[in-house]
Amino acid sequence: MNGELNTNRTWFFIFVFSFTLGIFFRSFFNLGAEFLFFLIFLAIALLPAYFIYKTRAVFLVSLFIFGTILGILRFDISEINRNDPLLEMQTGKTALVEGIILNEPDERDDAVILVLKGEKIYDGDNYMKIKGKIRLATGRYPPFKYGDRVIARGKIVHPKSFENEETKKIFDYPGYLAAQDIYYEMKYPKISFIDSDNGNFILASLFDLKKMFLAHTARVIPEPEESLLGGLLVGAKQSLGKELLDDFRKVGIIHIVVLSGYNITIIADSIVRIFSFLPRLYAGAFAGGSIILFAALVGGGATVLRATIMALLVILARYIGRVYDVTTALFLAGFLMLVHNPKILVFDPSFQLSFLATIGLIYFSPVIEKYFYFLPRRGVFREIAISTVATQIFVTPFLLYMTGMFSLVALPVNLLVLFFIPVTMFFGFFTGVFGFLGNIFSLPFAHIATFFLSYIIFVVEKFSSIQFASYTIKTIPIFAVLVCYIFLGALIMKKFLRPQT
Repeated sequence: MNGELNTNRTWFFIFVFSFTLGIFFRSFFNLGAEFLFFLIFLAIALLPAYFIYKTRAVFLVSLFIFGTILGILRFDISEINRNDPLLEMQTGKTALVEGIILNEPDERDDAVILVLKGEKIYDGDNYMKIKGKIRLATGRYPPFKYGDRVIARGKIVHPKSFENEETKKIFDYPGYLAAQDIYYEMKYPKISFIDSDNGNFILASLFDLKKMFLAHTARVIPEPEESLLGGLLVGAKQSLGKELLDDFRKVGIIHIVVLSGYNITIIADSIVRIFSFLPRLYAGAFAGGSIILFAALVGGGATVLRATIMALLVILARYIGRVYDVTTALFLAGFLMLVHNPKILVFDPSFQLSFLATIGLIYFSPVIEKYFYFLPRRGVFREIAISTVATQIFVTPFLLYMTGMFSLVALPVNLLVLFFIPVTMFFGFFTGVFGFLGNIFSLPFAHIATFFLSYIIFVVEKFSSIQFASYTIKTIPIFAVLVCYIFLGALIMKKFLRPQT
């Protein structure tokens, strides 16, 4: 029975790996239908050999090819509705487009970002129906919200890649937006309001709840602590300012205020460890429920949903404690996410970071655990230290390749800060919740939350002021990154495949 189960797992892992490889290959190359037909012919041709010779290797090769084919096909299907013909005809021209705002407005230092679901494009008094999302960069006033129906007048353009001024790296901005099915932009169009309440009622209610929650915390927590709390809890970092945000980047903890997959995964693991004194089932249930409520509070968007799934896998790993079962769940979760949206594999940094952070927490933490013998076993500090270091090591090669910024103080700052993140979020959360009853009820929680928030900002500012806190690496070959992960993978394999004595 166990042998059959292991065989099925092997087939499943090979299929998921080949499916992922097909998506990865197709993300960069399109060799046309001829290449796809060749792969199909090759896979079918191998099947008779398997039935004749009963060679398992032949079947596995055929399965691998079929998985690759399906991965390529899934990416091709995602490209079918890439361009709307009417919007394509208007690209480079000024157009009048009517649609519904699909996102909660993303406030930046110099603009507010809206995503418009296009419905109509006007030609004089006539209009034609369109399908396609348009990214709008507009001013703060007049304010718009999720579900508003508006008319935007501006120049329609395709997104373009741009170069990072410090690292000189080219950011594939069109690919990043394509992962969200966005292929068009309007920069500072003239926007006219038509009506509201055209979105999903549940999402609209969650966004309104989030807005009221932040309003309550703003009444009793000063700046910039309140903005930091908004970043920690719901990813609202608008008022932190460019200088303080740059400090967070320098010291390597920007992930705690941008609602990244890395952030949510770390938070989930910390919650599980803090409540580890409870029976395992209750600790897992409490942590899982907390993460799901957190995802709902921040709006439950695609990025948050993917990171939440990864976070729940961390909780599952702590609860089950069996590597093979967790590995199967991790592969299945990744596979389902790629089936839903294949473009996140290459073009969505949040998915990549959350996946790497999850692997680091589940598999690399046991590898380095023996090096923390000097920390007391009782309490959660040792556990959080291991998780922090393991995750930091595992995501660093990818972050270096993606951003080119290497922080020499990231490890000590993460250790000094991440331990206090869950308790800060706890008191910050109840500050907002009791704020619905009145400021007098939220003040006790607000004072404690402010203390921890001030501590985090103090650590960030002090370490970022160090001259050698970080430096920029302009050129990092992908080969070097792959070598790093091969080495880390070898350490994990050595740990888990070592014969038990």
